[in-house]
Amino acid sequence: MRPFNHINATTLNQASDALKKSGAVAAAGGGDLFPALKDNIFPEYPKTVINIKSIPDLDYIKVDGDTLRIGALATLADIARSPLVQANAPILAQAAGRASSPSLRETTTIGGNVCQLPRCWYFRKLNNRFNCARKGGERCFALTGDNRYHSIFGGTVFETAPGVKRTCVAVNQGDLAPVLMVLIAKFVTTERVIGNMDFFGVGVLNSTVLNCGEILTEIQIPLSEYAQRSRYKRFTFRKSIDYPVLNLAIAVNKDKSQYHICIGGVAPVPYIAGNAEALLKGREITPELAEQAGIAAAEGAKPYEANAYKVQLIKTLVKRELLAL
Repeated sequence: MRPFNHINATTLNQASDALKKSGAVAAAGGGDLFPALKDNIFPEYPKTVINIKSIPDLDYIKVDGDTLRIGALATLADIARSPLVQANAPILAQAAGRASSPSLRETTTIGGNVCQLPRCWYFRKLNNRFNCARKGGERCFALTGDNRYHSIFGGTVFETAPGVKRTCVAVNQGDLAPVLMVLIAKFVTTERVIGNMDFFGVGVLNSTVLNCGEILTEIQIPLSEYAQRSRYKRFTFRKSIDYPVLNLAIAVNKDKSQYHICIGGVAPVPYIAGNAEALLKGREITPELAEQAGIAAAEGAKPYEANAYKVQLIKTLVKRELLAL
């Protein structure tokens, strides 16, 4: 790695002010940032790393009234082991306990997991060999290159500069993202409260809608029927440490009047399977209905030849998890 300045922030205000300066980046567990620094993937090497894990009292897990509140610095291991999470949002404990590897779960934070940069190999290529659209470059190389792990639901058009728009087909592969979507989580920052449908996004060097200097501080999960009636499935080609090729979260309320289905690894942001949700609304699950829901969940997919397998994965996993639910 190249030399950089390092600041151990002690308050959110200090960290926020420092991050608003040019060339500053935040680190918590560092599992995403430091490999990126080592591989020199950024167009401009960061001048300063702001350690936000040194800010006290942001790693809590507690129930407050009808809400499960998790500090952004709580580690995945703590979440997986937490009796409060296991009792009130077991699907979240399950997803946290399957992410990454045992050693990395001890340092990776929930905030870092949901804010991680895309895993696209063009974006992550050593020494910024591909200055892609997600870095402010002119194009998405996966559109005509190797796109076997990329979006099957099209790309996201976003501004790389004022008045300049580009497309990216890298997917969101966060382990916890689909789970937080179906649990109707809220994301609390130093500036605002963001609903689950509005938090994830596509931008230059960003996978969320967070502004420069805005820091995620807490995730709030309502204690609801959805949290108690849910399923999570993570598909990888290798069983250890891999990011999910596809992951799926399903939740339903007690009277089965409403299903929530979200799929990761198939679109630039966590994908809500609205067609399947509408098909299932108010109905008891049967093998035939589960199969129809799997087909509905994949409707609208326009895969490339290399990633067409994801369509069948969606159909199969949605069917299986509905039957298991």
